[in-house]
Amino acid sequence: MEEKQKTGKYSRIYNQLEELLRDKPGTIACMATIVAVLHHKMEHYFWTGFYLLDDGELLVGPYQGSLACIKLKKNTGVCWAGINRKETVIVPDVHQFPGHIACDSRSNSEIVIPLKNQKGEIVGVLDVDSRKFDAFDETDGVWLERIVGLVGWAGL
Repeated sequence: MEEKQKTGKYSRIYNQLEELLRDKPGTIACMATIVAVLHHKMEHYFWTGFYLLDDGELLVGPYQGSLACIKLKKNTGVCWAGINRKETVIVPDVHQFPGHIACDSRSNSEIVIPLKNQKGEIVGVLDVDSRKFDAFDETDGVWLERIVGLVGWAGL
């Protein structure tokens, strides 16, 4: 997908989500809605979901796609890299990422966006996998960061 086309699609998704979440339905409802919309509107998304920190462990939250790993080994894999680095992580080939956790061997690329509460503390991540190699770029990162910000409205 060309950058202009991708930007337009993300813009429309953002506007749709902003409208759907306008009444601040609650954190889990916001996450579930964001995941469902993204997963079904972005063709190259294979697995789309949140992992949430719970007493120092990273546990699966709302998601769409194949069966997820319930708990991710601490400080291992792309999701923990996003938390530890406190920034979006884009991995063009997960098979080359040291410590990658393969919940589904069909995933080939991944993007992880930290989820912050209203105090700016990281409380989890949005994790998106694709069967395609090199499926994500800075445009995805910018828009997904903006979309994940909608969860904060729910009062994390």
